Amino acid sequence: MNATLPHPAEKALALVQSTSLTRLVVESIEDMILGGDLLPGSKLNEMALAQRFGVSRGPLREALRTLEESGLIRQEKNRGAHVREIRLSEAADIYDVRAGLDATAGRLLAGRITDEQLHTLRDMTEAMRGVQPADVDRFHELNLGFHDCIVAMTGNQVLTEQYRRLCKLLALFRRRNLLAPRAIPHFAEEHCAIVDLLAAHDGRGASEALFAHAQGGRQRMLKGGELAGIAPAIES
Repeated sequence: MNATLPHPAEKALALVQSTSLTRLVVESIEDMILGGDLLPGSKLNEMALAQRFGVSRGPLREALRTLEESGLIRQEKNRGAHVREIRLSEAADIYDVRAGLDATAGRLLAGRITDEQLHTLRDMTEAMRGVQPADVDRFHELNLGFHDCIVAMTGNQVLTEQYRRLCKLLALFRRRNLLAPRAIPHFAEEHCAIVDLLAAHDGRGASEALFAHAQGGRQRMLKGGELAGIAPAIES
């Protein structure tokens, strides 16, 4: 007797469920990597991860393939999957590309920024000004959010996706924060100046300011690497 074939709707539902489950696993592992629970070079134990998330090997392996495509992990035959390690030279190359994306975002946003968006960015810069010198982690969090907002506000999905992908790769490289507490007021004012250029709809000025800001971060990164002799932190 022939087995009953699944109804097309059932197949579609199964596909959606499988895709959603895989996406959840991807996001969970990504959070572990970016949060520092899985350090660069760490091996990903498939059995342990499957048990942790309560999934079968199928969705887990699909999630690992997705993470490999995004650049966060690498998989090698007979060695399994490992969190990627980003070398100084590669981080510098990524920073160059990110600087270009920052500049593009500034040029695009200056021509279309809304009053509401300006209000959001000014709130963030005011928060930066209020950060205590010793609270470097808080300033760093605001800094990342500020630049992500500028990119997202352009409404350009391709730009946003590529920018966030590069930021995640740079997060693998970042091991500690090299931003000196005394530099916080200076960087807060740099961000304020960028918002002023956006408010003036000065696309060229905003683009150049964001590019220079990112390149300054690249130079600090390289200087830190030379001084430490190891992969240094990244700050922008």
